[in-house]
Amino acid sequence: MRLGEGRKRPLTVHHLNQLLLICSVVLLVAVVAVRISSRSGLPSLLVYLGIGVAIGQDGIGHISYDNAALTQVIGYAALVVILAEGGLGTKWGEARPALPAATALALAGVAVSVGVTASAAHYLVGLEWRQALIIGAVVSSTDAAAVFSVLRRIPLPARVTGILEAESGFNDAPVVILVVALSVSGPVEHWYVLLGEVLLELAIGAAIGLAAGWLGAWALRHVALPASGLYPIAVMAIAVAAYAVGATAHGSGFLAVYLASMVLGNAGLPHWPATRGFAEGLGWIAQIGMFVLLGLLVTPHELGDDIVPALLIGLALTLVARPLSVVACLTPLRVRWQEQALMSWAGLRGAVPIILATIPMVKGVPGSERIFNIVFVLVVVYTLVQGPTLPWLARRLRLSGDAGAADLGIESAPLERLRGHLLSVDIPKGSRMHGVEVGELRLPAGAAVTLVVRGKESFVPLPTTILQHDDELLVVATDPVRDAAERRLRAVGRGGKLADWLGTDGSQAER
Repeated sequence: MRLGEGRKRPLTVHHLNQLLLICSVVLLVAVVAVRISSRSGLPSLLVYLGIGVAIGQDGIGHISYDNAALTQVIGYAALVVILAEGGLGTKWGEARPALPAATALALAGVAVSVGVTASAAHYLVGLEWRQALIIGAVVSSTDAAAVFSVLRRIPLPARVTGILEAESGFNDAPVVILVVALSVSGPVEHWYVLLGEVLLELAIGAAIGLAAGWLGAWALRHVALPASGLYPIAVMAIAVAAYAVGATAHGSGFLAVYLASMVLGNAGLPHWPATRGFAEGLGWIAQIGMFVLLGLLVTPHELGDDIVPALLIGLALTLVARPLSVVACLTPLRVRWQEQALMSWAGLRGAVPIILATIPMVKGVPGSERIFNIVFVLVVVYTLVQGPTLPWLARRLRLSGDAGAADLGIESAPLERLRGHLLSVDIPKGSRMHGVEVGELRLPAGAAVTLVVRGKESFVPLPTTILQHDDELLVVATDPVRDAAERRLRAVGRGGKLADWLGTDGSQAER
């Protein structure tokens, strides 16, 4: 079976039935594989890549696929969805203190990594400088999905999580710009011209992303849509629009979609849990489809000659380039050496490098097939090495421990005709709202707890009713006090009955 020949053979209903069957089976296998990867500590990307290789031309499926241009287009679309999902899940309280460090790693850190890795590729492997610089740029981008699929079960200090998360969202943009520039014209004679172009595109993308996020959040908070299912669609549409506008304006669309999504994710939008779940589902589909397609694109029997070069370049990247970039960027910011050590080892590579490796193939760069093979082997091998050892390293460095108080799950449904909001509040285990009386919540005037759902029973609470874990509260708040009511609820969830009314920001997650 051969894919990528749609122009020669029109798609019929029969072909559609076969395609839907294959896709549904692959998705089901991938969903089951997630549980296996979570128990083994391996990032799920390796499982998805393995599925693609297994059904490829050298596997049991014998599907021949070599359309690098289509893979690049689908990969870009998937990255937009993945970055949108990552931005929606980024807490501003954690990301704000990490911005200086993440920005330094995404700019200066990438430059250091490209220089060291390219030098290793040139002097150790013998690649010409253009190919070496492309490989150095391609593998300089870290992947949040790969990192946190391993670390999600280990509570880490907020600064570590914030830096890793923000860095992975920020560094995609400059790396994409650099790889495209090198693939089109090779090394730039005047480096400061390329630096100026990168900074200009990042500035345009950041401005468009922040503006789109703010305008979208304002609109969704002031317009009551007729169905709750429309809110997740609207949020994702705003995020994708930010990417499209940013890219059309010759800015960084990837940075635009990440920042727009981060603004939306911290705006307290109506029906937020449903929106978050919808985005996570789209993110999973994007990851599965993208990695399976990348696995199909690779030809395993052609990788033999590129294994040793990939291992050498990977050693230079993992043991020299990444630690050097982390030390150079974070030491002036007084980040502890234990945290620097973990972040040096946590620079996992995932989807972005493999997708970026298709750009030279599409542009016709000499030796681009070898570049793709080297990057593929490097990502697979070093993810296998680093992934399972990250939890062990976090424990050895004494960076894993108590995650602090669990945050509340608050969903808001606008009541347009009543000019109010109905807040559904879930009290999880670990929340310090457990044991607090309703009257001790001290909600602002205009907000009140109207119902408590406990187990299979529901009742109207008294001011002396003591709240418990797993309770669900229904809080009615008028428009003017809706934000204050949610901030107060989150503050009590984190600080208990003694939470400071004025000084506690419910969006912050101190650890």
